[in-house]
Amino acid sequence: MAMTLRLTDEDERALALLADAQGISKQEATVRAIRDAAGRQVHDERVRDLSAQARSRYAEVLDRLGR
Repeated sequence: MAMTLRLTDEDERALALLADAQGISKQEATVRAIRDAAGRQVHDERVRDLSAQARSRYAEVLDRLGR
């Protein structure tokens, strides 16, 4: 699917630097950045969920340790 991406001059320079540093096109740098950000988001949400589950499961133990 085609998409137009409008960038500020500063963002365009940052994308060009990123692409040059990785030896890839700006298109590929954009795709990789999107995938990396999505992967981090999913990972962070999973960690938050597991942390909440552990805090709930071990609330009594954590409370006793905190005394």
